[in-house]
Amino acid sequence: MKRTFLLLLAFVLVFSIVACTSKDVNEASIEENLPGETNDESKMEDITVIDHLGRTITMNKEPERIVSGYYISTSALIALGLEERVVGLEAKADSRPIYSLAAPELLELPNVGTAKEFDLEGCIALEPDLVILPVKLKDQIKTLEDMGITVLGVNPESQELLEEMITMIGRLTGAENYEELLAYYEEKEEDISAIASSVEYNPTIYLGGNNSFLSTATKNMYQNDLIESTGGINVAGDIEDSYWVNISYEQLVEYNPEYIVIAPEAEYTKEDVLNDNNIKGIAAIEEGNVFAMPSEFEAWDSPVPSSVLGKMWLASTLHPDEYPYDRFVDEVYGFYKEFYGFEIDKGALNIND
Repeated sequence: MKRTFLLLLAFVLVFSIVACTSKDVNEASIEENLPGETNDESKMEDITVIDHLGRTITMNKEPERIVSGYYISTSALIALGLEERVVGLEAKADSRPIYSLAAPELLELPNVGTAKEFDLEGCIALEPDLVILPVKLKDQIKTLEDMGITVLGVNPESQELLEEMITMIGRLTGAENYEELLAYYEEKEEDISAIASSVEYNPTIYLGGNNSFLSTATKNMYQNDLIESTGGINVAGDIEDSYWVNISYEQLVEYNPEYIVIAPEAEYTKEDVLNDNNIKGIAAIEEGNVFAMPSEFEAWDSPVPSSVLGKMWLASTLHPDEYPYDRFVDEVYGFYKEFYGFEIDKGALNIND
């Protein structure tokens, strides 16, 4: 009887030890997988976005090989610290100063052509996990999609759409700083809005395009948003059925803009405009209000991540008392240092260029 009791007691002790050990192991396993901690399972969590073609894009891992066929999305990848994942990009990259300044290694990568001549086979050969293309390449997007390649279609032709693009790229890639970039936009947009609303006068503005001075942006272009956000009035803002339009000298004289802004990548100069006898007498010429937007870094009139600097430049140009140019230059310096990792030459930003 006594022996039986001892055997039973030994069994209970062993069971208790095993149970306690099992509990400790289970508690340790739970602690290792607390919410918010990085582990393999979290990396496989599905991330879904709706792109600018209305397509549902889902990824279950962070892409390691990215092809960007659009200079705007390529610049966004740099701003989000993703340049090391890029394996191919759009053609003519060497014509964009931001690459050599912020990510010169990109210039050594193969290109996949342009929106007009996209290299579909070249893109496929790069074996990308993610391809980012403008929505105008919807046929190529479908072809890649049918082959099982994840493609994000983007169309950042407004501040809202630009921020949507950055959010989509940030979420799909796991970029940690995309929310910081969006917060920067919100802060500066509020500053610009406050400056614009502090003045009673809303000047009329004509923005000359890249290829021709007589080409200008309509209501449908990001450039229209740039002008209106700073309190200006786009003289071609009533045109809603086109994008860039060509006008005549007679139309420009009739517009009689108070300011003329020259796009950053224009093939003509400020002097060409000032010396053009066809527009002598219009307000902008008479008052000397002809300004070329700086072009040393990026085309700030297009919806690249740094386009907010174009708004800040125009706000300073239109309202120098409320927003001094020196302050603008300091903010450009801070932006590129924080998001692109290089320090600008402040002397390159000459207001008279």
